[in-house]
Amino acid sequence: MDQAARQHPRLTQFSLRHARGKDILASMTPAGRTVAGPPADVGMALEDVDTPALIIELEAFEHNLARMADDVRRSGLSLRPHGKAHKCAEIARLQVAHGAVGVCSQKGSEAQAFVNAGIANVLVTNEIVAPHKLDRLAALARQAVVGLCVDDASVVPLLSTAAGRAGITLDVLVEIDVGAARCGQLPGEPAVRLAELVARAPHLRLKGLQAYQGRAQHVRSFDDRRAAIARATELVRDTVEKFRARGLPCEVVAGGGTGTYTLEATSGVYTELQPGSYIFMDAAYAQNLDESGKRATGYRHSLFVYSQVMSVPGRGLAIVDAGLKSFSFDEGMPWVADRPEVLYTRPSDEHGLLDDTKASSRLRLGEKLKLIPGHCDPTVNLYDWVVGVRNGRVECLWPIIARGATT
Repeated sequence: MDQAARQHPRLTQFSLRHARGKDILASMTPAGRTVAGPPADVGMALEDVDTPALIIELEAFEHNLARMADDVRRSGLSLRPHGKAHKCAEIARLQVAHGAVGVCSQKGSEAQAFVNAGIANVLVTNEIVAPHKLDRLAALARQAVVGLCVDDASVVPLLSTAAGRAGITLDVLVEIDVGAARCGQLPGEPAVRLAELVARAPHLRLKGLQAYQGRAQHVRSFDDRRAAIARATELVRDTVEKFRARGLPCEVVAGGGTGTYTLEATSGVYTELQPGSYIFMDAAYAQNLDESGKRATGYRHSLFVYSQVMSVPGRGLAIVDAGLKSFSFDEGMPWVADRPEVLYTRPSDEHGLLDDTKASSRLRLGEKLKLIPGHCDPTVNLYDWVVGVRNGRVECLWPIIARGATT
C-alpha cells in the first residue's frame, strides 16, 4: 500500500486511481462524453485545490447522512433519497449502506447511470412518454428493480408494450398532484381510474402513489409548511381509501422532501420518503424556520463551491472566479461560508462580485473562499467531480456520473 492509501484508508480503490488522473470517465457517463481530470489530488491541502471546485466537507456530510437515516428509521418508513441532488454513485452507495431501499432519479439517463454503477433499486419520479426512453427503462429492469410514475392513461399501453418487449415487469406509481401544480393526475376518482388501467395492463405492477408536494419545501414558516402538508395528506388519504375500496394495491405512498419529511413521516399515510438536499443543505433550505421560529439547524452545510479572489479593484469589491457557470442562481445568491458579512452580489459568466465593505478585514488577492450554493441540485450538475475534504486535506474524489443526464 502506498503512502496516500496509508494516510487515507477511507479511500476506495476507485477514488485513489482516479485521483491521480490516470483514467478518464467516458465509459461511465450517460452520453459517453470525456470528463476532465479532477481539480485535486488525494492528500492535497485544501488551499491547493484548483478553483472553482465542488467540495464536500466530509464530517458535515456524514452527520447529515446519519441524521436522516436515523430519523427515517425511527419513523418506521422507508427512505429512498433523491439521486438528482448528487448524481454520484459513491453517495448513492453510502445512502443505501445507511438503510435506504434505493434511490430516486428524475430522468431515464440518470437512472441508467445509477444502475450501471450497481444501484439495485431506482424509481424514476417523473413521467416518461417517449417510446425509445421507455424501452431504455425496460431494458434497465433486467439489471435492477426499476419503477416509474404515470399521470396519463395514454402512456399505460406504451409502458406495457415496452416492458413486454424486454420480458420484464415494471413497477408503477400513479402520480397525483397534491399542491405542487406540476405533474400529476387529479387525486381521488381520476387517480383511481388511471390505477385501474395500470393494474389491468400486462407486464406492469401497480405499487401505489407518488405524492410529492414540491412547492412546500421552501415555505419559510413552519406553520405554513405544516398546513400545506396537511392539505396534501388529506388528498392522499382520500385517494388511498378509494384505492382500497376498489381492491387496488397501494403498498407504496411516496413523497416528502428535505423541507417537509418530518411532516409526511407522522402523517399516518406515507410509507416512503424521498428527501435529497439534506446531505448538502444549500442556502435555500437553510432559510426555513423551525417550530420555534428560528432557522432550522439539524443539518449542516457540507457542499461548497471553492473559489479564489482574482481581483480586488477597490470600491468595496472583490471578484472571485465562480460565476454563472459555477452555480445555479434560481434560489438566490451563494453565501460566503465563515464570512457572513461578505455578500455575493452579482454574477457574470466567469466572475462573482463580492461586497466586503462591512467586513472586519478586506478580501485579499488570491484568497480562497467556500461559497454555499443557493440551490444544490443544479449546481452539482455543473461539475464532473466532487472533492471530499476532511481536516483541511483532500480525502477522496468522487465523479458526478450522472452529470448532464437530462434525457
